[in-house]
Amino acid sequence: MQYQGVLKKMQTEITNPINYYLMMENDFLQMNQLIDKKMHIEFIGYQCLACGENKKIYRQGYCYDDFYKVPQAADWIMKPELSTAHLDIEDRDLDYEKKIQLQPHIVYLANSSNVKVGVTRKTQVPTRWIDQGAHEALEIVEVPNRYLAGITEIALKEHVSDKTNWRKMLKNEIEDVNLVEYREALKAYIPEEAKSYFIADNEETHIHFPVSKYPEKLKTLNLDKTPAYEGVLKGVKGQYLIFEDDTVFNVRSWEGYVVRIEIL
Repeated sequence: MQYQGVLKKMQTEITNPINYYLMMENDFLQMNQLIDKKMHIEFIGYQCLACGENKKIYRQGYCYDDFYKVPQAADWIMKPELSTAHLDIEDRDLDYEKKIQLQPHIVYLANSSNVKVGVTRKTQVPTRWIDQGAHEALEIVEVPNRYLAGITEIALKEHVSDKTNWRKMLKNEIEDVNLVEYREALKAYIPEEAKSYFIADNEETHIHFPVSKYPEKLKTLNLDKTPAYEGVLKGVKGQYLIFEDDTVFNVRSWEGYVVRIEIL
């Protein structure tokens, strides 16, 4: 069977293990059903996620012009502490910024390769953790806006990492830790403005991924250098497809690329 469409991050369903869906033009692929099947992936063009035109993708699925124009790619997305909607100050589009920034946000601990601190909108729990390939996660605070979450993350990352080692995550080199103990140890470092939002009584969320074989020596599939690839799918973790020959493909890194996929 053959499918065609613009790559966007896979959608997920909270099951055990997680169900993954890759949306195509007029259909979707249920990725769990394709494990142990051979896939052919071929790059055929671009489709900017903003303007929809066949223009070379610059970053995050957007062409160069749109990356520096759309609010979805503004600096506060990656650096929540730069949020200003709570002050009624516009960055690129105040209506959009208010809609996203002025809603409940979670500061959390996630363990995918090591324990890290992160920020996400409450509506993105546990999707954010799944996308990071975390096998366990725990909320620390729930605050009313993105700015408060950002300054809390800044304070906590002085004491715990804010990065994931994606190689260790994909090799499944994981260590179970007590995230509740981590949370209690970090409580003292939460900024005064966010202390009252501390979550004291929740439990860890555990996540299982559909993988039948983890890679040992990672090779990343780069569509710019290798526009056509064929391999047997062995699993999905985070936003990565894992293949039998230890090739891994980060779907999210190639958003905006139009591909043809054939199941052989």
